[in-house]
Amino acid sequence: MNVQSQGAKRTEFTLRGLIIGIVITVVFTAANVFFGLKAGLTFATSIPAAVISMAILRAMKNSTVQENNIVQTVASAAGTLSAIIFVLPGLIIIGWWNGFPFWMSFGICATGGILGVMYTIPLRRALVTDSDLPYPEGVACAEVLKVGSSNSAEAAESVESGGAGLKAVIVGSIVSAVFYVIVKTRVFAEAVSDYFRVGDRGAATGFDFSLSFALFAVGHLVGLWVGVAMLVGALIGWGWAVPHFLLLHPEAGSAADAAQATWSHYVRFVGAGTIGVAAIWTLAKLVKPVISGLAGAMAASRVRKAGKLETLPRTEHDIPIGVVGLITAICLVPVAWLLGHFANVSGLGSHTALLVIGGVIFVLVLSFLVSAVCGYMAGLIGSSNSPLSGIGILVVIIAALLLVLGVKAMMPESAGKALVAFALFITAIVFAVASIANNNLQDLKTGQLVDATPSLQQWALVIGVIAGAVVIPPVLDLLNQAYGFLGAPGVDPARALPAPQAGLISALAQGVITGNIDWSLITIGAGIGVALIIVDELLVRTSRARLPPLAVGLGIYLPTSTTLMVVVGALVGAWFDSRADRRPDGEATKQLGVLLASGLIVGESLLGVVVAAIVAISGKQTPLALVGDGFDTPAIWIGGIVFVASIVVMYRWIARMGRGTA
Repeated sequence: MNVQSQGAKRTEFTLRGLIIGIVITVVFTAANVFFGLKAGLTFATSIPAAVISMAILRAMKNSTVQENNIVQTVASAAGTLSAIIFVLPGLIIIGWWNGFPFWMSFGICATGGILGVMYTIPLRRALVTDSDLPYPEGVACAEVLKVGSSNSAEAAESVESGGAGLKAVIVGSIVSAVFYVIVKTRVFAEAVSDYFRVGDRGAATGFDFSLSFALFAVGHLVGLWVGVAMLVGALIGWGWAVPHFLLLHPEAGSAADAAQATWSHYVRFVGAGTIGVAAIWTLAKLVKPVISGLAGAMAASRVRKAGKLETLPRTEHDIPIGVVGLITAICLVPVAWLLGHFANVSGLGSHTALLVIGGVIFVLVLSFLVSAVCGYMAGLIGSSNSPLSGIGILVVIIAALLLVLGVKAMMPESAGKALVAFALFITAIVFAVASIANNNLQDLKTGQLVDATPSLQQWALVIGVIAGAVVIPPVLDLLNQAYGFLGAPGVDPARALPAPQAGLISALAQGVITGNIDWSLITIGAGIGVALIIVDELLVRTSRARLPPLAVGLGIYLPTSTTLMVVVGALVGAWFDSRADRRPDGEATKQLGVLLASGLIVGESLLGVVVAAIVAISGKQTPLALVGDGFDTPAIWIGGIVFVASIVVMYRWIARMGRGTA
């Protein structure tokens, strides 16, 4: 790595860079919130943010790769913070909140996010500088920045700076946005689905292929083996579990209603057990590396104290550890206020002191452990593939069990719902820390590879967190008013956003605190998880194939309307990449495929927010509809044909453009 001298002047932390980063933040955060609630997945924003940033800054004077790095750092921090949607809507689902109070929601996101930034600073040297972790997304983003930089000798012919990358993002965004709007007019169908009875004893199952470019694009990004694992999960869930539990617990109504009710009441808890075991296995494998990493960080801190800052290379300039400690302490003050205020308004005021003191200790300790684990997992498999939802499940179960052991016995039975709400509230704070830690070390790895100053990146991360915390509450409120969340009181299930992780985590909190959770379902899922871990470990040792247990668990837990199109995207993406590898321009072509997929997600997700606003303002369920129910069959054929044709045309165009950049 080429390390510049301490005294070299260059453009890095600039006002224009921060403004561009914040604007991209607003766009990508809104898109991620909508898409995460719809699909149960969020997408990494670093690379598309870097491409957009380079396209803008190349038209300005004195732009550098380090300035572009600051822009993507701001944008990626806010995009990652949107993972708070995996927990916070649970307060709506259990009927405790009717909307998202801005200052409460902002406080959770901002304090948790800033704590996430602070906690990852002492981990940087251990898990980034002195680590051989691959950081796949951080390295990929660094390569994009270096090749696309105006200072690079390769820049003139690069995919990114030559405009091809920006074209891929824009075309993908336009195609997915236009298709989404036409779907909302009902001229194109929203999905191709069929549910049917199996045998003569009342069992039923079905499938649901959502015609969603965003879901297709997620499949491209997560890769072949994650897609295959999700398909295995869907087969377990809908090929075995739904018919099996429907035979044991018959449901009245149509095949679709019976199958969906069985999946909701039984199968998703099997998936939760699988996800939980997969997360615990991941944590168990990380204990030794995390402990040694923390020991290395403390040793590095002692070495730095004995020397002088100017003797260290630029890439070793972190925010001083004393400032880190001070900011951490300051953040715990609003955390204490948030917990106390929530306890008082929830009817738990008689135990406010216990809940606040215990809650602050819980946040302080568990957040740091979660930060270390999430940072390591992101370095190992990438931020997008890191099992954040599994972390959320473990945190909420621990929080609920502590409330049962320490508080429930002193409360009347009627306080059960308030305790569930408090468990979700404190989990949301820890989850905000986890989501940021899951991403920050990836960004700092990118910075290390492009000779960025860590302290400037860390301040940019704080700015990105605050920007995201401002955007997330109003977008959540808008989507709640327009659609609602599946499982919330008074919500139409046909229109509601699935919010799968939030639904699962809130159900687990309710089950633990009220004592009515069916542990047999969790146990079955755990058994499946153990078997999958064994199979995956055997595959790792004997072949190049993988079967990630967490992805299988998600395939069981998520509806087929989410999983099946992700599987299709993964298969098509793997085929596209394998063909690209046969050509000398393979890497450029594959990078364009990633950028096209990012655009497909952004376009549909942003229009989803816009349509939500139209729904909320008009009060109509389908304000853009041009045709009625009688057009459903033609809409399936027309929509399906256009969807497939669009994919073929876009991928052929990307392949030709990749050959042109070689």
